[in-house]
Amino acid sequence: VQLQAFGGGRVRAGGSLSLSCSASGNIFRIDDMAWYRQAPGKQREFVALIRSDRSADYADSLKGRFTISRDNAKNTVYLQMNGLKPEDTANYYCNAQILSLTASEEFVALNAWGQGTEVTVSS
Repeated sequence: VQLQAFGGGRVRAGGSLSLSCSASGNIFRIDDMAWYRQAPGKQREFVALIRSDRSADYADSLKGRFTISRDNAKNTVYLQMNGLKPEDTANYYCNAQILSLTASEEFVALNAWGQGTEVTVSS
C-alpha cells in the first residue's frame, strides 16, 4: 500500500493551493484520512481529518481557511488551502488508516503515510 501526495509549491501570502493524496495497492477499505504538516525546526502537527462518512475535524487555527475532502472511489484525499500565510510554510503529509487484504487473504490494518509535499508561502 502506498500514499502519494501532489500539489505543493510556492505561493504568495493570501494565495491558495490545493493538495491531493492518492492511495494505491491492496486496499480493502480506507477509514480516516488526514493531513499533517511539519515546519522547519518544529514537530509535526495535525491539520485536518476526514472520516469515511465525510465528517471532518480541523486544527482550531486553520478552521475557515483549509478544507479537507475525499473521493472514496478514487481513494484520494484533498486539502484546499486558502488565505495562505507565511506560517503555513511546511512539508504537508497525508495519512490514512487502511485495511489491506493480503495475498493470503488476511486483513492487515495499516497506518500509512505519504512522502510529503512542500508548501512555501512568501510574504
